Amino acid sequence: MADCPSTRIGVAGYGYWGTKHVRVLTSLAGVQVTVIEPDEERRRRARADHPEVGVVRDLDDMLDGLDGLVVVTPPATHARLAIKALGAKVPTLVEKPLVLLEQDGVAVVEAARAAGVQLMVGHVFAYDAAVRKLRDVIASGELGRVLHIDCARLNLGRYRQDCDVVWDLAPHDISIVAHLLGELPATVSAWTHRAAVRAAHADVAHLRLDFAEAGVSAFVHVSWLAPEKVRRITVVGERKTAVYDDLAGDQRLRIHDVGVDLSDHDAATDSGSPVVHRCGDIVSPPVPGAEPLMVQDAHFVDCVRAGTPPATPGEQGLAVVRVLAAADRAASTGAPATVARRHTAAGAGWGRTSVEVAS
Repeated sequence: MADCPSTRIGVAGYGYWGTKHVRVLTSLAGVQVTVIEPDEERRRRARADHPEVGVVRDLDDMLDGLDGLVVVTPPATHARLAIKALGAKVPTLVEKPLVLLEQDGVAVVEAARAAGVQLMVGHVFAYDAAVRKLRDVIASGELGRVLHIDCARLNLGRYRQDCDVVWDLAPHDISIVAHLLGELPATVSAWTHRAAVRAAHADVAHLRLDFAEAGVSAFVHVSWLAPEKVRRITVVGERKTAVYDDLAGDQRLRIHDVGVDLSDHDAATDSGSPVVHRCGDIVSPPVPGAEPLMVQDAHFVDCVRAGTPPATPGEQGLAVVRVLAAADRAASTGAPATVARRHTAAGAGWGRTSVEVAS
């Protein structure tokens, strides 16, 4: 029996994240990888790291020979490369953020719809088994009504010249919380600060995302200027609290049986406490340990082969860009900003019926 032909995947960009995608894709059975990289030194490094892959300078050199494309270049170039690939009917995965301008995001989504091919965004934590387990725990009612969510994504950072810390780090938390709650925030409040005097962009920021249907606010703290790396999301419920810590190894998800209950406090006499603290067990449910990037890229390859829609479609990427744009407006005016919904309400896949992927 003849061997099945390889699935030909191009990776545009061989920088920090491009190297990771190439590592993952070359480990998948039946995948033939080509790196597209204009920088000569990076092309040389790609050949040295992976002698088995093809390496070319320009997307035009390879576009006709691709079954799928992964765009991992600086965000300002995402729209141009994605539109070119989609116009050639090549399914495309674009790393986050999808784009830096709302109008570019609309153009990319419309290009995919016009071509009738898959556009996927690299919201990698949607492919993390611990995040999906947390979503299921919330949906089951185990935590009770969600009261609020706290997110912290901090490190002594890799300062970027093309975007600020919000556009660099907050897409992760925005997409995770939208995934957990099954909806987009209605409004965003934001405070940003350029703490390092020579930094080109804000390096510390706090966001408040208000979710209308769930009646929940999520608070997001992102920073390139923190002494320790933190990747943590805390979901506080009426009955229990869940903590997702991406750096906690095999205990990335912990369910704390803690909270407060109303007491028989007599407000008239001010006797006793108005609440009773409750402290119970901490449970860490088992979750598969598969690398989320591996799960994500394998899912993209499966979608390319089968012609099926991805779990994180381009509309999700555009939705997150609109939240980020609202954060920019809020930071500029000091007032909450409304998140635009046009082009993102249909097909975003954040409802409870969203596509599942294997871990």
